[in-house]
Amino acid sequence: MKEPVRILHVFGKLNRGGAETMIMNLYREIDRSKIQFDFVIHTEEECDYNLEIESLGGIIHHVPQYTGKNHFKYKKAWRDFFIEHSSYKIIHSHVRSTASIYLAMARKRGIYTIAHSHNTSSGSGVSSIAKNILQYRLRYIADDLFACSKDAGEWLFGNKCHFHILKNAIDTDKFRFNEEIRQTKRAELNVTDRLVIGHVGRFDPQKNHTFLIDIFKVINLKWENATLVLIGDGGLKNSIEKKVNDLGLEKTVIFTGVRSDVPELLQAVDVFLFPSLFEGLPLTLVEAQAAGLPCVISDTITREIVMKDELITFVLLEDEPETWADEVLKNRAVRLNAQDEIKNNGYDIHSSVEWLQAYYLKIFAENKV
Repeated sequence: MKEPVRILHVFGKLNRGGAETMIMNLYREIDRSKIQFDFVIHTEEECDYNLEIESLGGIIHHVPQYTGKNHFKYKKAWRDFFIEHSSYKIIHSHVRSTASIYLAMARKRGIYTIAHSHNTSSGSGVSSIAKNILQYRLRYIADDLFACSKDAGEWLFGNKCHFHILKNAIDTDKFRFNEEIRQTKRAELNVTDRLVIGHVGRFDPQKNHTFLIDIFKVINLKWENATLVLIGDGGLKNSIEKKVNDLGLEKTVIFTGVRSDVPELLQAVDVFLFPSLFEGLPLTLVEAQAAGLPCVISDTITREIVMKDELITFVLLEDEPETWADEVLKNRAVRLNAQDEIKNNGYDIHSSVEWLQAYYLKIFAENKV
């Protein structure tokens, strides 16, 4: 081929979420002389990964965010897009709720369609009902189905559909524990002599930050030299900051915002705390284990996340903050190398890139698209 096969990935936004970061990990390593990634996003905002994508040769297109009320406008935007960009032959969707709309349109135009599940719930409320209705048809519309885990695949597509598990892989070497980096980052955060509890995730109901702060309040009472580091951003950040202030924890909680140096920041952490309400297979927990961190996590998360048994402690989501705090403090002295286990479990980026590249080229060749 004189030109690379251009794969069209569809997201809501291109910020540092788990699914977006996973695709970026693959994009950086794939042979871009054979495969190139382009993107459609549902926003005009400048997102975290926009500049990097453009530097790698990717093109970013925009469609309006779906509100329900703009149903026909949304369909027209996609119709116009497919007419204007008729060269795309493979579309890989990471949006569940409206994928049934644009994947159906793509398939009618002979485009090979892939639906990818990254979660195990649509949340709660009226919007979740609408999402569930829209996304149910995906299993019948898409040509192929992907999921980040067995649980995520069965939740979205049912247990009778075949789907590929594309693991949330990482470059393990970037997260390998390094004492020099640890001391540098701890000094930067001014936590050199403190017990550091870490969390990476957007401020969204799914991540359960309110409960996380309740847990840290207990930790703070039991261990006076503790600091909580919250990495990420999102719509609930202001309310969580208010709760931290109301509880008098403002001197012991650090909000870093979105960071590009997460591998280095994880070196500074002593225990990773992750009480999510639901997850597909959280990339950040693969990263935390690659950094050798003990992780105290909710029992709602798939057991597929365990790379090294000694690094993962499951706690019942309904357990009291006291129980969670005790588990965090119990695991504070653990730090183990899990590099081999992560690679052996198939979460090393190089094996995932090799598989995905071969998959795209095979689809392209077999379907003569």
